[in-house]
Amino acid sequence: MREFDYTKTPEKLLTPEIVQMTGSIHEHKGKQELFLEANTDELKALLEVALIQSTGASNRIEGIFTSDKRLKELVSQKAEPRNRSEQEIAGYREVLATIHESYEYITPRPSLILQLHRDLYSYSHGTAGGNYKNADNVIAEIDAEGHQNTRFIPVSAFQTADAMEEMCTRFWEAWNADKIDRLLLIPMFILDFLCIHPFNDGNGRMSRLLTLLLFYKAGYLVGKYISMETLIEKTKETYYEALQASSAGWHICTNSYEPFVKYYLGIILKAYNEFENRVEHLKHRGLSKPERIKAVIDQKVGKITKKEIMELCPDISKITVERTLTAFVKSGYIAKVGAGPATGYVRI
Repeated sequence: MREFDYTKTPEKLLTPEIVQMTGSIHEHKGKQELFLEANTDELKALLEVALIQSTGASNRIEGIFTSDKRLKELVSQKAEPRNRSEQEIAGYREVLATIHESYEYITPRPSLILQLHRDLYSYSHGTAGGNYKNADNVIAEIDAEGHQNTRFIPVSAFQTADAMEEMCTRFWEAWNADKIDRLLLIPMFILDFLCIHPFNDGNGRMSRLLTLLLFYKAGYLVGKYISMETLIEKTKETYYEALQASSAGWHICTNSYEPFVKYYLGIILKAYNEFENRVEHLKHRGLSKPERIKAVIDQKVGKITKKEIMELCPDISKITVERTLTAFVKSGYIAKVGAGPATGYVRI
């Protein structure tokens, strides 16, 4: 069975680029508490938006969709799921809420991971949740001609329980020793989890939930306010490329974690930059809503969309944003460009 080394292997990851990235993230973490303490009430709006975005994005990556209206209703628990997709979305919401509220008390050992997976399927019928896979699985991709090509063969069903136990044991030994930067340990653990692929279904979504859980436990709380799942969805081609590059040779311990670690460090850096940018916009809350929208437009280089404005000002209604943009266009302050989903606005 594969050996899990979280003590010596991380030393190979200390390239100048990775060291620079971890240093930048440490700096953001240092400023994190100041932002959280100064904007406690205002951050609630960001938290609510991130919950919706994270639930939607993580499920869409796996081909699970519903309308924006239904997504908001499901996440806010104002509606019951109507079909299988909505059952899985509601389950994701449950586990995400549990992690947000209780991450300090959750240690992802095998039994806890099984419980989280059970809750992921708590709205679904059958026995998919809370059990390891009962048959060998294959990670495959479909080419342009519709042919299925095997990308990776995970750990066999027979060896899954032992592999999960060994992985978690070695990981927590390294975590508790606190000699290795946890920013390196977390993506290493997530890659190993994905290579084991312990479940018949839900491995991708579980990996993203575990990622948030571990970052929170390490003190990096940015995923509460900026949806890391959305950032992954926007760069999923790069995500899959990094996953494939880092899984090559995994079974014989010759793989390099570097591509996957760099990808995840890039995601958390992007999240922190967006978080600080949005907190800056919260400082404009003393202005009128049109003035705040104007401030957002003024700080944007190039085209900005209605959706981007609403993400930066989550407490301003869609109708208010639309009316304000219409007024700005009429006054000649901005120009409308594009049409349909590609519609945007630029300063004149």
